[in-house]
Amino acid sequence: MASEQQFPELNRNLYPPIEPYSMGFLKVSDLHTIHWEQSGNPRGHPVVFLHGGPGGGTSPSNRSFFDPDFYRIILFDQRGAGKSTPHACLEHNTTWDLIDDIEKLREHLMIPEWQVFGGSWGSTLALAYSQSHPDKVTGMVLRGIFLLRKKEIDWFYEGGAAAIFPDAWESFRDLIPENERGCFIDAYKKRLNSDDIKTQHAAATAWTKWEMMTAHLLPNEENIKRGDDDNFSLAFARIENHYFVNKGFFPSDSYLLDGVDKIRHINTTIVQGRYDVCCPMMSAWDLHKAWPEADFRVVPDAGHSANEPGIGAELVAANEKLKNIIKNTGGL
Repeated sequence: MASEQQFPELNRNLYPPIEPYSMGFLKVSDLHTIHWEQSGNPRGHPVVFLHGGPGGGTSPSNRSFFDPDFYRIILFDQRGAGKSTPHACLEHNTTWDLIDDIEKLREHLMIPEWQVFGGSWGSTLALAYSQSHPDKVTGMVLRGIFLLRKKEIDWFYEGGAAAIFPDAWESFRDLIPENERGCFIDAYKKRLNSDDIKTQHAAATAWTKWEMMTAHLLPNEENIKRGDDDNFSLAFARIENHYFVNKGFFPSDSYLLDGVDKIRHINTTIVQGRYDVCCPMMSAWDLHKAWPEADFRVVPDAGHSANEPGIGAELVAANEKLKNIIKNTGGL
């Protein structure tokens, strides 16, 4: 695998904001329609951005990790998230449905193969997609690795991360009566799927704020305020909880690690914040040990968010490295 040493002058600065040159909706099932957009160079190397959550949706800042002169940048909102419809819908919403949607979007946009970029849940989906369709992936950039194993869910939602953020944990914990605290994700499932919309919103706000308050090494008030947006938090919390209760719809706890051989040949960079509380480094380390061929970058002064300066710099550099590999092999 190529290393950064081969490309010592890599840009590490986010690119300026840009606007999409096309966007639309793609009906992917009788029920679901996903929103997509394209920006950058229409004749550039295609890259698909897989957002987190699940349920987080995309935002304009997601475009800034990519050189718009080189890349054809594709963003889309996964089922139930962002501008996709129906909003916050859990029906026919599984990892395998999303993988099928990615393929439908690739075919709709007439793209033979593309680079894949994903962080947090986006890294989960990127691994699952690439293992299902390795011949369609030219390279990958993964951030804040989440393998959706029981120990990862238990760490964040059943009291592990509370040791570091006891203040933020209290609000998440206190919404649930003591007699239901044996399994918080089950207790939240009951409330997020309540017939009472006020109960749904209260649970969604508490669930979302817990994640937003723990996602940065240093508190980010703008991020925390997203929990007060009922529209955002309802999709974020309901869809996350749905996937986590169902263990990502994977057949085994170690499914993604077990499938590394299918993607070992793909040029990949893994970027991980040392102090990531949402997706602790143990998962990135396990992936690194199973896949030593991938470039492994630990950011020493960062938590979970892609918007932290050190992580953003490594993500841009990782895309620059793949850009140079493509240029040096005559791809564009």
